[in-house]
Amino acid sequence: MIFINPKTDFAFKKIFGSDQSKDILISFLNALLYEARPVIKDLQILNPYLAPRIRGVKDTYLDVKAKLKDGTTVIIEMQVLNVEGFEKRILYNAAKAYSIQLDSGEDYKLLEPVIALTITDFEMFDSLESAISRFVLKEKEFLVDYLSYDIELVFVELPKFNKRLEELETLTDKWIYFIKNARSLDSVPETMEEVPEMKQAFAVANQANLSREELEDLQKREMWIHDQRNAITKAVNQAVKQKQVEIARRLLDVLDEETVSQTTGLSLEVVQQLRRDR
Repeated sequence: MIFINPKTDFAFKKIFGSDQSKDILISFLNALLYEARPVIKDLQILNPYLAPRIRGVKDTYLDVKAKLKDGTTVIIEMQVLNVEGFEKRILYNAAKAYSIQLDSGEDYKLLEPVIALTITDFEMFDSLESAISRFVLKEKEFLVDYLSYDIELVFVELPKFNKRLEELETLTDKWIYFIKNARSLDSVPETMEEVPEMKQAFAVANQANLSREELEDLQKREMWIHDQRNAITKAVNQAVKQKQVEIARRLLDVLDEETVSQTTGLSLEVVQQLRRDR
């Protein structure tokens, strides 16, 4: 078997946001938001995936939105690229989903909670060791919760999850492992197949079940992500190189060329050229 990569937004939305994904999404959200307790009994997927739908590569993400039975709105997003302003966009989307619930003149008491669940393929919080983190409004000094507990930001940082297949213990572990590693599997692991919703998720993710149009869209999306990652890497390398050059130019006033090369990591030829260009 070949499984599509859940870390691409196309695949993520097909697996968790299709009309047939309701049970999958309930299990997934209970696992990540409520430590696998069956808190969510029912939900409505607000913008279900319709294939073929993703035609271009201009969109940077496609999210899944659901309304829980208690009125809570959950926004679920898979993000593979650490683009500038991403952290602000998450907060903006959550605040927007909260504010648009009311029409002009309606009572604020009608507002229902919003949870923004974001899965990232990169680390966001260097100071936190856990793969899952939660943020809510609190008093700055005494960390007392705000009276209204209506906006919550939940993050799952995939690089921080390093459990192997045989180490998976909870449903939460299994779902995170699925997101991170399904693409590299060639069969459904027994420990996951015993969970009906996960077995169904693997069936949706089976590449053999995609139409030709969906396969083309998936390939375009993966190529776009690959190109963007290369562009980001190139930009970072250029910035580092420029910083090295600036340091080298200053050190040339006090150190010999070989020492400058060893200190900055630049080749001796580059350092010598910098001296000639002065």
